[in-house]
Amino acid sequence: MYRLEAPEIPPGKIMALDIPKHTLVPVHSKVSDNEKEKVLSALQATTTQLPKIYKDDAALVKLAVKAGDIIKIERKSPTAGVSFYYRVVIDG
Repeated sequence: MYRLEAPEIPPGKIMALDIPKHTLVPVHSKVSDNEKEKVLSALQATTTQLPKIYKDDAALVKLAVKAGDIIKIERKSPTAGVSFYYRVVIDG
């Protein structure tokens, strides 16, 4: 069996990878406070009933989020077209 080795990174250097722009990462966006109420009523749910996402998740790096915010995730599918998923931000 083959084993993949991690690349050598010189001391003091970090790898620059823009995770939110990666082709396999769906688009994440923060839902505004006005839209938040509309989303919750359309889903007939409360924030405690939504799936969770940690505020330090790599996909949220460039979004200024805090606990309690709602994140809209836009996933593209060849069969369903575009689907929207919602997550509530939690501390982690």
